Amino acid sequence: MATGTVVRFDEVRGYGFIAPDGGGEDVFVHVNDLCDEKHLFRSGLRVAYTAEAGDRGLKAGEVQLLEPPRAATVRRQAPGPVTARSAASEPDEDLVCEILSVAEFRSELTEALLDAAPSLTAAQLVQVRKRVMDLAQAHNWIDA
Repeated sequence: MATGTVVRFDEVRGYGFIAPDGGGEDVFVHVNDLCDEKHLFRSGLRVAYTAEAGDRGLKAGEVQLLEPPRAATVRRQAPGPVTARSAASEPDEDLVCEILSVAEFRSELTEALLDAAPSLTAAQLVQVRKRVMDLAQAHNWIDA
């Protein structure tokens, strides 16, 4: 069985994505393939699953939680806007911003895309996210 981390799971829509520990594209997961109750699946939880070839790429099957879910999930606050510092305070730095890890950025991006365009298919979401991830890495907006 493969292992990974839940990037996003929407129990209302009945699907989500898992970031494989070995890297590569996220794996689609459908509510029918969960071995535990759907309300237990949240971003950041570790899971084990079987990878199956689906119509649109890899699909997770027999998805099991590897850790018990916490009673309450603390969500990391999104970084604030990029601000220019005054020349007097620190002349060497023009901008201050938070650099996210690849996993953090992928998670934030997935949430933003699904919020902005909930009608995106899984294939469309993966395609758009890949292009934005490539752009972010090319500009060093995220840690590689």
